[in-house]
Amino acid sequence: MTPPIRIGIIGMGGYAGLHHQAVRRLEEKHHARLVCTCDPQAAGFAGAQQLWDFGARGVRVFEDYQTMLGACAGGLDLLVVPTPIHLHAEMHRAGVEHGLAVYLEKPPTLDYVELEEMIQHDRPAKKATLVGFNFIIEQPRQALKGRLLSGEFGALREVHLTASWARPRSYFERNTWAGRLIGDHGRLILDSCFGNAMAHYVHNVLFWAGPGELMSWAHLADVRAELFRAHAIQGADTFFVEARTPENAILRFALSHACAGTSSHAETVVCERAIIRYVVGHSIEIRWTDGRVERTPLEPFDTLFENHLEYYRYLRGESARPATTLTDSRSFVILNDLAYVSSQTIGTIPSSQVTQVRNEQEQKDYLSVAGLSRVQNDFLTRSHWPGAHGWERPGSPPAVVLGDLSRLQGIVEAMARG
Repeated sequence: MTPPIRIGIIGMGGYAGLHHQAVRRLEEKHHARLVCTCDPQAAGFAGAQQLWDFGARGVRVFEDYQTMLGACAGGLDLLVVPTPIHLHAEMHRAGVEHGLAVYLEKPPTLDYVELEEMIQHDRPAKKATLVGFNFIIEQPRQALKGRLLSGEFGALREVHLTASWARPRSYFERNTWAGRLIGDHGRLILDSCFGNAMAHYVHNVLFWAGPGELMSWAHLADVRAELFRAHAIQGADTFFVEARTPENAILRFALSHACAGTSSHAETVVCERAIIRYVVGHSIEIRWTDGRVERTPLEPFDTLFENHLEYYRYLRGESARPATTLTDSRSFVILNDLAYVSSQTIGTIPSSQVTQVRNEQEQKDYLSVAGLSRVQNDFLTRSHWPGAHGWERPGSPPAVVLGDLSRLQGIVEAMARG
């Protein structure tokens, strides 16, 4: 039997808790062993530590990651970093400097300058960092991408993503960085549905449009975007983004947290001979222009368990590369940043179109925008920007290119000032 991958996890709350659960199940199957973890509020997680059997498993607990790495790095293979986005760069660098492979939660950063620094820091690493975009390793997804590249469906014309994820007001109050554009000392945060909560799906769209080889992501010729908010937050909770690739494929994204009820998402790939609809966790539907229809149900996919296991294969030399590297994340970060540059301001959705919805079972309040799905559909299928629906932004936003990234900091600072 191969020895288990020895792991340290930074954090115990939030998404880190899901990594702890996944690693425990992997440990039961002898794939992994959790050596240590840390959290500034470690004492507050006494119940979780007991639930996860830290005592019986011999897990060492620390209050900060520097102390943990100083004490334990020599006995680790992998550092897992599921922490707030603005802490990723320093923690990634520390892991690499201690000679460890790093599993870095998505997004790696939302600052294109910081991403390039992280890429440079990763170059001397023994093993490339994995960025945890969850769905790239799905076998049906990879098989379908292979069919796209083979030309079976004809030329790729468009890829659409629509997603509405209900988030209560309390979601934006859960910590000091949620929904914020900028932090201390002018540091970019850019937390949003596009850059954070739904980043997996945005990255998926870029994967569909990646040319030439299976593990590729779209390049961007130009980007246009309009950003809005319904919640009283510094950042945006609703995004309309359009990007064009050098191959003249059009990518459109309509995402929002300003909704109530059941959350939904769908990825649509429009080709010369077929339209493909991919819904994670549900099904693939291929509608051919000649009338044929293929429907394939998707089997349950345990995202963190499978992504951990796939990265372990790479660490053991059983596969050639991680599913998504820092370099593979470049188009995602640039797309996110250019959306802010194109939008220039964050529009406020008219209060006449926003309703507060009380979920008595959850005891939480949601904001819901009237006709949101219609506005999203008109954008995706007709290129009608929200201004056409009375969202007080007439016309269409300017197209911006890579050279406009230098304007990002100033634009975001102006947005933060309101």
